[in-house]
Amino acid sequence: MTMMASFLDSFVSKMPSLSTSDHASVVSLNLFVALLCACIVLGHLLEENRWMNESITALLIGLATGVVILLISNGKSSRLLVFSEDLFFIYLLPPIIFNAGFQVKKKQFFRNFVTIMLFGAIGTVISCTVITLGVTQFFKKLDIGTFDLGDYLAIGAIFAATDSVCTLQVLNQDETPLLYSLVFGEGVVNDATSVVVFNAIQSFDLTHLNHEAAFQLLGNFMYLFLLSTLLGVATGLISAYVIKKLYFGRHSTDREVALMMLMAYLSYMLAELFDLSGILTVFFCGIVMSHYTWHNVTESSRITTKHTFATLSFLAETFIFLYVGMDALDIDKWRSVSDSPGTSVAVSSILIGLVMLGRAAFVFPLSFLSNLVKKNESEKINFKMQVVIWWSGLMRGAVSMALAYNKFTRAGHTDLRGNAIMITSTITVCLFSTVVFGMLTKPLIRYLLPHQKATTSMLSDDNNNTPKSITIPLLVDQDSFIEFTGNNHNVPRPDSIRGFLTRPTRTVHYYWRKFDDSFMRPVFGGRGFVPFVPGSPTERDPPDLSRA
Repeated sequence: MTMMASFLDSFVSKMPSLSTSDHASVVSLNLFVALLCACIVLGHLLEENRWMNESITALLIGLATGVVILLISNGKSSRLLVFSEDLFFIYLLPPIIFNAGFQVKKKQFFRNFVTIMLFGAIGTVISCTVITLGVTQFFKKLDIGTFDLGDYLAIGAIFAATDSVCTLQVLNQDETPLLYSLVFGEGVVNDATSVVVFNAIQSFDLTHLNHEAAFQLLGNFMYLFLLSTLLGVATGLISAYVIKKLYFGRHSTDREVALMMLMAYLSYMLAELFDLSGILTVFFCGIVMSHYTWHNVTESSRITTKHTFATLSFLAETFIFLYVGMDALDIDKWRSVSDSPGTSVAVSSILIGLVMLGRAAFVFPLSFLSNLVKKNESEKINFKMQVVIWWSGLMRGAVSMALAYNKFTRAGHTDLRGNAIMITSTITVCLFSTVVFGMLTKPLIRYLLPHQKATTSMLSDDNNNTPKSITIPLLVDQDSFIEFTGNNHNVPRPDSIRGFLTRPTRTVHYYWRKFDDSFMRPVFGGRGFVPFVPGSPTERDPPDLSRA
């Protein structure tokens, strides 16, 4: 008893100091949550504004809050929380990318898969090359520091990472399905490609660069790309099989939702564990889950998962823009470049110009190549769409910030002048591109693409609680969707290679659907599978799962 009493006395004596040290963190978290609420409310009120959107609103609120904190702290700090690339890559990015895959219109995404890969993968490499060559020429003349080839390549990868959130908030995927799928798909693949290229540059020995090393670098990139995709697909299929076969989750919305969330996050962490691309993995995991797993759960779980994933993604995006706005005024970063503000402005201006040039270097040529192989005029990318695609990739955001922090700073700031200039220039480019280009996005799109009545009403159902994109099978086009729903059972079968070349989309879908119906759905469930719910009418008449 005496020992216990002395232990309690010691613990109580330490409590005041513990509460005092934790008080600042509690206050910071309360203020940050309040700011998130303010961003949501103001973003909703300004939703119809011609110039504003939720991303710009959160960024401006972050800037205003940073100014207030800077004044209160007498110029010591502008942040409530300390930015960490680990916080961004491990906690904030996964829900955004997973929800993108979970809610994507698979029909348009896979129908334009080749074009999306052209823009997202090859286009990103072209943009990275243009930016790298540009900074190599200009930065040597500005004398901002000693950078080697690895630093210049890293800068190219950092500023090749786009942020198309502002454009996607304006576009309507029912009115412009082709354009939306291209902008959206390129954005996801671009993020993955930028991170993979950046990591490859960081881990690659550039002192002995030759043709063999270049091919090795390309091989590593393809290896990471394919293996990351396969890991995401495998994780999604495992989640579908587990929920379909293990009956314990059929009666519990909580268990079903929890299992889907954990399996999605597990796919991302497994990719990071094996040094793969977590972005690609969790994106394709979301696509597979929407096609199989989501149909294996009860209706209440479907509604819950749809809104839960969308809410987590929305909060993560708002959190990122809010913090970037506050972190932009961090005094430690700007103090190191205060003696040469002209150099910092010149670097930022050069980077913005190279970003615009890098986008133009691949958007218009690759669009021309894509149009050459498309015979249907409705599938071609006209000039106005090309301008929107080019413009949508001019914004830079959290991915560029996180990569720049990873490369040029340690513990939130740096004492090296060259590194400090790169950090402040990255912040300037992100703020300028998001605010200026972002505010001009809505007027530009309304001018180039006047409001049209949605032509894909057949894919919408206001009374249906399921995501509109998830009700469509993979690789399905409009004609085959009618065939799938039973309005036309005469599916065209390709009798020759000529038939395949003339109707590749329909042919691929035909064989995919046969394989999906014969092998995948009986094992992994999916559309047509009816979950068994204890206590429901299906308990007395269990469904014939062999036909699922």
